[in-house]
Amino acid sequence: MNEIKWGIIGCGDVTEVKSGPAFNKIANSTLVAVMRRDAAKAEDYAKRHGVPKWYSNAIDLINDPEINAIYIATPPLQHEEYTVAALNAGKPVYVEKPMAVDSAAAQRMTEAATKTGVKLVVAHYRRAQPLFLKIKSLLEEKAIGDVRFATLKMFQPAASDIIANSAENWRVNPAISGGGLFHDLAPHQLDLMLYYFGKAVKFNGIANRKDHSTPVDDFVSGQILFENGVTFNGTWCFSVPEKEKVDLCEIIGTEGKISFSVFGQQLKLDVGDKVQTIDFEPLQHVEQPMIEQVVAYFRGEGKNPCPAEVALETMKIMDKFTASS
Repeated sequence: MNEIKWGIIGCGDVTEVKSGPAFNKIANSTLVAVMRRDAAKAEDYAKRHGVPKWYSNAIDLINDPEINAIYIATPPLQHEEYTVAALNAGKPVYVEKPMAVDSAAAQRMTEAATKTGVKLVVAHYRRAQPLFLKIKSLLEEKAIGDVRFATLKMFQPAASDIIANSAENWRVNPAISGGGLFHDLAPHQLDLMLYYFGKAVKFNGIANRKDHSTPVDDFVSGQILFENGVTFNGTWCFSVPEKEKVDLCEIIGTEGKISFSVFGQQLKLDVGDKVQTIDFEPLQHVEQPMIEQVVAYFRGEGKNPCPAEVALETMKIMDKFTASS
């Protein structure tokens, strides 16, 4: 491929700023068409963003001969169907996280990519952001010595401002999302642990419902043992009072620790008697660095920034953490 000509399936709120505009801001990349089941909303999005075409049927967009790459930004329930359809049409796919509603669906998507030989990338886009690249470099430099363990606390009220707005609160409909807010936010956090520490060899957890006003678990606790000996312990609760909000990950080493928020813009490096705070500028389009890598990969100029096989591991961990529910 020379020019990557994109079609977006699911041009909802997540594509307004986080991702959609970035496709036209990257060299050798153009957004050609968008799709939404509500034709009027698809047309409105296209006109506001200067996109030439719009559709109300995903298969029509996939079959558009001008489009040679597909970005799937629907709720997770449709990820498998549209990913497999695009792969079978010979068009590489960039699909939002979580990869699917569960690991079984993610496995089938992975197998479809292998069978067709068509490229598939999962949008664990924090891998490409400066803050998280800096953390990775600090770990590789052994800035905190040898890593011993990592902990994560994610406590949010039910109406968290971290969650993207949507007309329908599908994130707490397990048939659509795969679970609750854990399934929407934890993929970012767990993927980073895999990115930093490598293969997970053991993982287990518990999940239950503290707030019975929704049909989903709002409490999850899980542990991971990585092949390199690093252990991880995470706790998520999405029914705490506003004043108890926490978004904190700490990586502890033999010489110090790195502290950061997965949904923030700052890290702290604490070694000996010195604490260094590093701030990062918010990105206008948070997925742009990742999309740049995806474009390079689709053009044959770089490696896959997040292969399906890696994202499948995140789905397996999430399934295991919530299996007790």
